[in-house]
Amino acid sequence: MRHEGDHPQKAKVARAVLIAGPTASGKSALALDVAERLGGIVINADAMQVYRDLRILTARPGAEEEARVPHRLFGHVDAAESYSVGRWLRDVAPVLEEAARCGALPIVVGGTGLYLKALTEGLAAIPPIPPSTREALRARLAHQGAGALYAELTLRDPEAAARLPPGDGVRIVRALEVIEATGQPLAVWHRAGMPALIDAQNALKVVLSLERGALHQRINVRFDAMMANGALQEVQALHARGLDPLLPAMKAHGVPRLIAALEGQIPLPEAVDAAKRDTRRYTKRQLTWFRNQLPDWPWSAAAEAERAIVKTFASFRGAPRLT
Repeated sequence: MRHEGDHPQKAKVARAVLIAGPTASGKSALALDVAERLGGIVINADAMQVYRDLRILTARPGAEEEARVPHRLFGHVDAAESYSVGRWLRDVAPVLEEAARCGALPIVVGGTGLYLKALTEGLAAIPPIPPSTREALRARLAHQGAGALYAELTLRDPEAAARLPPGDGVRIVRALEVIEATGQPLAVWHRAGMPALIDAQNALKVVLSLERGALHQRINVRFDAMMANGALQEVQALHARGLDPLLPAMKAHGVPRLIAALEGQIPLPEAVDAAKRDTRRYTKRQLTWFRNQLPDWPWSAAAEAERAIVKTFASFRGAPRLT
């Protein structure tokens, strides 16, 4: 039986480029340039860019970029689904096999560090959670708050509770739903372990670095461009679906704020400013996560990273192109 954390038992991919970095740091542009130069395939490792409903607001590559080089795992999930790192690992395995068959260099890029960490370190084999269990706990979170559920978690899984902030409702629910559905705490499943798909020792890894002021300016400019390109209409269409507000896609940066504006709760300019502020705060958390969880990944500016990647994988020049 295959569980949520499972992925095919394949040999590790020896050659790959792994690009992490905070939102708006230039990851996608770097991946595109490198893929063009080296005959590569760009593989998404961003938890929000998997959702097809949010091309504009998540800054997914557009049709022009996708025509220049092959892109995989972008916009392949409906917003009504709760995507997970386990599902992403199952989805990425055949993409890596595809790249290997065609002689293309895998270029995995994204701001979701957990995806990249699982790709190179493996993941616990957590069984699938019944939707009814997940929905019941989400309903309790909405009505009782994170504090009440955290108190329950300290009794049922004190090891997980010790690792989580008392206000992190999403992760508290995740820990509770695992023990509710399986009778075993998260730590048991983590110890079971699943193999990595990429050999981190032979992959070129990089975290893009950018001066804070420059990063914040890029966030502001990018969000304004999103608004000009139809982000509000995109969110309006998503809101019209009446989806559970606790779904990941409904919590993407900008979505809750723009929904509040659409419902007349706050003026649109205020919503835009708040969305920019949320994104800036999120990048701070991303950078902290990268430092703590990917300690051996070098940090580099985009131009320096591109030179290092091209030099390291120059043999991929002229490799067969995927379509």
